[in-house]
Amino acid sequence: MKKITALLFFILMTAVCFAQANDPVLGYWLSVDEKTNKVTAGWQIYLENGVLFGRIVSLADEPRGTLATECNASYRNFPLPGRVNQMEVAGPPWIFGLTKHTSGEWRGGNIIDPASGNMYICKIIHRPADGRRYQVETLEMRGEIGLGIGRSQFWRRSTEAEASNLWP
Repeated sequence: MKKITALLFFILMTAVCFAQANDPVLGYWLSVDEKTNKVTAGWQIYLENGVLFGRIVSLADEPRGTLATECNASYRNFPLPGRVNQMEVAGPPWIFGLTKHTSGEWRGGNIIDPASGNMYICKIIHRPADGRRYQVETLEMRGEIGLGIGRSQFWRRSTEAEASNLWP
């Protein structure tokens, strides 16, 4: 009986891990300026210990090594040690602490805009291509200051190569 229980527990945990590892928000994305429709950065959205993170892998208009000088020295719950305003824009997890709400929807964490230094409550929702409102696979990145006040950006699915090679 103990062996059967252990086997069922192992199968259940494998299924849970597999389901999280295949969440549609994971992977590479291009952030797009909603006013100009121009790509601004390549992002990687990834999981660590069941928590969602996102990092910039390349920038469209800034050289490699650009520092996040507009940021504060520190932020509550920022996952890396050190002075944030001395970190490079590409690399650190600017999206952090999100937990799964449903498949394709993550909430409860934060996003920092390294260009302004502002930190927002973050919600991410995967929007599959439907041929109507979403012509391509889209990630809705919602940043809020609280009470539902905020705005959304709509990112598009990318390959690792495309997201990583935006440098001028």
